[in-house]
Amino acid sequence: MRPKVAAEYLIEKMKLAGVAEAFLILRKGKWDIPAYFGNGSDYEMRLAYLMMDVPYGPPYSMDEAYTFVRDRIIAFGFADILFQPDDAFVQLLERQGKSRADIILGLLNAYNPEEMDMVEIDRQGRVHSMVLKPGHTDLKYAWICAVWNGAFTDFLHEFLATKMKNGSNRKANKTIDASGDLPLGAVIQAAIKNGLSVEGVIFPQGGYADIGTPKGLLRAVQSLSGQSLLRR
Repeated sequence: MRPKVAAEYLIEKMKLAGVAEAFLILRKGKWDIPAYFGNGSDYEMRLAYLMMDVPYGPPYSMDEAYTFVRDRIIAFGFADILFQPDDAFVQLLERQGKSRADIILGLLNAYNPEEMDMVEIDRQGRVHSMVLKPGHTDLKYAWICAVWNGAFTDFLHEFLATKMKNGSNRKANKTIDASGDLPLGAVIQAAIKNGLSVEGVIFPQGGYADIGTPKGLLRAVQSLSGQSLLRR
């Protein structure tokens, strides 16, 4: 059995949920990614590649696919976050099919809330707010993955267009994120304030590891070697 790259786990979870095609947004020079994944036939999916144009964070990268996906149900995940359960997208799509909410978030108990977008959710599963990387919080759950409909895709596109018109740049984004990137959580929070319906599905037996951080990478290595679980 060959080793897997991090994004492969995400693609496999999407495939399990019946996702037929996926767009991978690349920085210039990342030609090893399409060389590895090819057209997606190994995963029985159709994979396409788009180039990142505005380097101000994930929302801008995602907006590159706007004209291709604006009327679709979208499944989204971060390639550098490993998470369980494997059927996360199955559960999110089932919830969206029943509730017709604009956004359904996959929620896990956060082991590093100060580095995550923390979610306020009620007993009915309605999300009321999102707190980005709080220094201190009593909130338990961070969002790890999501599905959404065209209403949020349009909102994100228009939200970014307004920011660009107003001169969005890394310096301006530092009021939200220390790195200067615009977090997707900031757009979701804006969507909540503008009346889009947002719900969450909690995965009580799941867990995650953000391998983009040293702490998260250690958790992932320990989990995959059988020394510990991804759960908190």
